[in-house]
Amino acid sequence: MNKKWEFYEKNENIIEQIVTKFGISEILAKILLNRNIIEDEEIKVFLNPTRYDFYNPFLLPDMEKAVDRIIKAINDKEKVVIYGDYDVDGITSVTVLTKFLKERGLETGYYIPNRLEEGYGLNREAINKIINEKYSLMITVDCGISAIEEIKECNDLGIETIVTDHHEQGEILPPAFAVIDAKRKDNIYPFRELAGVGVVFKLIQAISQKLELNNVDYLKYLDIVAIGTISDIVPLIDENRVITKLGLKLVKCTKNLGLKVLLKSIGYNKIDSVSIAFGVAPRINACGRMGDADVAIKLFLCDNLEQADILVSKMQAYNIQRQNEEKKIYEEALNQIESNSLENQDAFILCGQNWHTGVIGIVSSKITEKFYKPSILIGFNNNDQIGKGSRKKYQRI
Repeated sequence: MNKKWEFYEKNENIIEQIVTKFGISEILAKILLNRNIIEDEEIKVFLNPTRYDFYNPFLLPDMEKAVDRIIKAINDKEKVVIYGDYDVDGITSVTVLTKFLKERGLETGYYIPNRLEEGYGLNREAINKIINEKYSLMITVDCGISAIEEIKECNDLGIETIVTDHHEQGEILPPAFAVIDAKRKDNIYPFRELAGVGVVFKLIQAISQKLELNNVDYLKYLDIVAIGTISDIVPLIDENRVITKLGLKLVKCTKNLGLKVLLKSIGYNKIDSVSIAFGVAPRINACGRMGDADVAIKLFLCDNLEQADILVSKMQAYNIQRQNEEKKIYEEALNQIESNSLENQDAFILCGQNWHTGVIGIVSSKITEKFYKPSILIGFNNNDQIGKGSRKKYQRI
């Protein structure tokens, strides 16, 4: 099966108007038209976004409540924990909020579940650990919108929760103190496609405005926010484009020691969205995939060069391990398809002994991309009767 390319119809009059008015190439004008960016103000923001092109953060649902509650925690020196995801979006979200609140005088803890043992999102074992540590407020980042029962349990055990997320809302909202998510059904925020770290950025923007801080106090984190945004493969349009374009400028001269050491180790001459997506992101993600996301968090939070070098070396080792595991599983999966003549099946269900569950998702995507068919890969460890799987859907045109 071959890929089918679809081409947009050209509107030569609009293209010519955009080229003339903004002094850009015809190719760029076509791209803008294809993305339905045709209003003058939209084009200006797309071509030359500035710090003044961010939307009002208080348009996000529950933002006012969340900001007031966090400011109270700052003033009262409460014990606060940030609960994040183990991918780049979650790791950068934890980094930004932790560093911002520390500068406000609030030292926070953080918790990232082990991908291999706990899986995604809130879980009861993690909540019990948080309760035992006597935290009074938990802020979730890049997760929480679907954690109905877990947040009920937090309420019963006396810990308040603020959810910041960017995933779709289910039938009901979790019973948290505040739920900030542009994909809530009652949302009026102008842009729905923020990454999790983008929502965190809006939160620190709102806190900064409420405390009447200098804009620099939140804008300086755009380097980390851009990395999370690019890595989460959200559409780089509208506010995400503002984040990315301004953030990439800061990445080039970043003051984050860990990021600086990581970039140096990779050796890219040019820092752009491609180098972030294919150079930085896989190395950060490798930590979570191998069950040790803490390495990436510590790297971005550290201020010691020797420690940063050690952490980057660990990150590189995890990435090599991830690549080796991926290659092994991919070859075994292809062998199963070929040796059992499964090529003509409508979908693939493949399993293997000691297939690393942090990597099978990547391989499932590669199998689907190769054969243009849905795939499910299941990994079993030792003599376990229950495996863990990952799937990749394929939509026919």
